[in-house]
Amino acid sequence: MDVPQKSIVPAVEVRDLAIGYDERVVLENLNFAISPGEIVCIMGPSGCGKSTLLKHIIGLYQPLKGDILIRGESMVNTTAERKKTLMRSLGVTYQGGALFGWMSVAENVEFPLREYSDLTAAERREKVLEKLSMVGLEKFGTFMPAELSGGMCKRAGLARALVLEPDLLFFDEPSAGLDPLSSAELDKLILDLRKRTGATVVVVTHELDSVFTIGDRALMLDKEQKTLVADGKPAELLRQYAGSRVGDFLSRNGTAHR
Repeated sequence: MDVPQKSIVPAVEVRDLAIGYDERVVLENLNFAISPGEIVCIMGPSGCGKSTLLKHIIGLYQPLKGDILIRGESMVNTTAERKKTLMRSLGVTYQGGALFGWMSVAENVEFPLREYSDLTAAERREKVLEKLSMVGLEKFGTFMPAELSGGMCKRAGLARALVLEPDLLFFDEPSAGLDPLSSAELDKLILDLRKRTGATVVVVTHELDSVFTIGDRALMLDKEQKTLVADGKPAELLRQYAGSRVGDFLSRNGTAHR
């Protein structure tokens, strides 16, 4: 007799989603699921709605239609209090790091712990040092954000996103403004964090090197069709859509990624 397989609840599931502002639709007919432990890159040309979709998934905006499930629980059809709890369980980093300029690096990382945990001051300091060490900034806790490079600010933002031990991480254009070396180092850090923590990672990016380096899957959005036009492993999408707009996007500048 066959033993029934235990179903795996998606870390993120988007069902028949339409998003936009007021009555203006940005994207519609969105359906996809992200499995626990996956790194999924959301890509597409400028203005296609990548960051807008991310902000809807993490609960900052209310969709025009459809549902977003986090670990099987609706982010849309729930109480305001439960939605806040779900949002606090997510780790999010923004384009510029979004650090508080009047706080030191360590104080920035500690901030979520002060707001949402019952840890003692000593326990918070230990947790902050642990997360700063994970991103290679253990010697920079007393620095102010203005004293850091762009790449270091992004890593500090990542340490803050990690401090509450989330199993779901969201990155909005993590490589924006970084030189190629710093961008590659950040890609390596994301892969290392997934290996060490098992977290699910969703990355909004237009950087093809990052898509092919870290992405288990890529979701491509199209601003003319206003929907998801491709979903799969980056290298497979490059072959499958050769000669199309999707293929041209994945191989732009004449660079063939493998």
